[in-house]
Amino acid sequence: MSRDSQPDERHNERRYERREGASWNDRRDRSQEDENRNRHGRQRSSSRMRGEKNYSSQAPSQRRRVSDSPRNVAFDVLCDVDVKDAYANLVLPSRLARAGLSGRDAGFATELAYGTLRMRGKYDAILAACVDRPLSALDNSVVNALRLGCHQLLAMRVPPHAAVSQTVALVRERVGAGPGQLVNAVLRKVSAKSADEWDEELSADIEDDIERLAVLESHPTWVVRALRGALVAHGRESGEVSSLLTADNEAATVMLVARPPLSTPQEILDEVPGTLAAQYSPLGVASPSVAPRNIGLIRNGLAGVQDEGSQLVALALANTPIDGDDERWLDMCAGPGGKSALLAMLAAQRGARLVANEVSEHRTRLVQDNLQAVPAASVEAVRTGDGREIGADEPGAYDRVLVDAPCTGLGALRRRPEARWRKEPRDVPALAALQRELLASALDAVRPGGVVAYVTCSPHHAETILPVDDVLAKRDDVQLIDAVPVVQDVAVNPIELGEGPRVQLWPHVHHTDAMHLALLRRLG
Repeated sequence: MSRDSQPDERHNERRYERREGASWNDRRDRSQEDENRNRHGRQRSSSRMRGEKNYSSQAPSQRRRVSDSPRNVAFDVLCDVDVKDAYANLVLPSRLARAGLSGRDAGFATELAYGTLRMRGKYDAILAACVDRPLSALDNSVVNALRLGCHQLLAMRVPPHAAVSQTVALVRERVGAGPGQLVNAVLRKVSAKSADEWDEELSADIEDDIERLAVLESHPTWVVRALRGALVAHGRESGEVSSLLTADNEAATVMLVARPPLSTPQEILDEVPGTLAAQYSPLGVASPSVAPRNIGLIRNGLAGVQDEGSQLVALALANTPIDGDDERWLDMCAGPGGKSALLAMLAAQRGARLVANEVSEHRTRLVQDNLQAVPAASVEAVRTGDGREIGADEPGAYDRVLVDAPCTGLGALRRRPEARWRKEPRDVPALAALQRELLASALDAVRPGGVVAYVTCSPHHAETILPVDDVLAKRDDVQLIDAVPVVQDVAVNPIELGEGPRVQLWPHVHHTDAMHLALLRRLG
């Protein structure tokens, strides 16, 4: 390891003091700890300082000194997410590339990082039973390493001795010898029970079914309640919530989308070994084993990465019948641009042009990146602006409008594993108010006879049914279209959607994100 990649311990201490608001006594105690470091600067354990002989069961020659690259990458991703509020799907690819990992090693690192983030709540409950102090009293890096160890021990086919020794080696290398001894002791306690035995122990004292599911399926309790309520609100059984939570914890297959005429599904299937045609989307291709960055069509912008549910709602908007002109389309909340690229190509086939609007300059640049390969003739503009103002600024100016509204993202937890730990119930009312304003603006921006697609990546009824109903109640010039036959017409295979007029997709039923779609027509 290069010197630049070695952790700066004094920097970590200063960061600790800033983050935790350490008092003078805390800093004095940490100064005392400096005296307990060996000549290499490593932290010596408290037992070693007291002269106690707490030896490892392994001989020195048997102990791993250096951890492997996949575990280091996963550890870095967890720390980025935890300390820097990073998004795992954004930092993981760069970490893999920097470490030069591909194939099985990249797959191992991905499962280790994503799986640990998903199951963090459950692992914290297990660790709390194995540590003699609150987890909050431990350094964040130690807690993240313990979570990595738990995932290897309880959810991956890693031999227990390897899971423990490799995690301890990682901590010794990245944190210090003293924390390494703690991690070794704790993970040995974890490994003393099987995953099923831990499930029994965790659930033994929890009487409430929702709270038990929250622990065992590693979701915040409020999210479990919200998802159960969403199932009922959309005409399904409340008991399905267990299957839904389980689906959230399963790794989602990478879905690719062709962008005709730049690419076709067959061209993707021919280029990428092991890919399969999507179950429902006529443009979708499942890529179970090949990373998108290794696919030429993706690198060149001729195809994209897009969940199958996201593809279906974009295709539904494009295929909803309208009367009169069909020349200008608007993607009101366009970032990061996957739907914009697909809509632009669909619009081009009809001689229409797309305006892609995004409120954030950073996300506007992402949209521009996604549209680089799209013919300029099919894109009228990519611009930064507040979607809530478009209806007043450009009344009746568009034939089709997509409102992919900002939401809690509870429908994409399998792809964004850290999101469940960042959202809170108090986020919902503010988002719901924004969703109403955006939808009202979109209905003003579309011409009479035109159509608006209201889309969220959340099934929460406060973000799906209620905003649409509230906006409809205030207008007499809008009609809710039955979206079920529209989606069934674009799907290449029969798809179970229940009764309309809204469409709600589910991970445990359709193996897509939980996309919601409402189609509304502006009346003359």
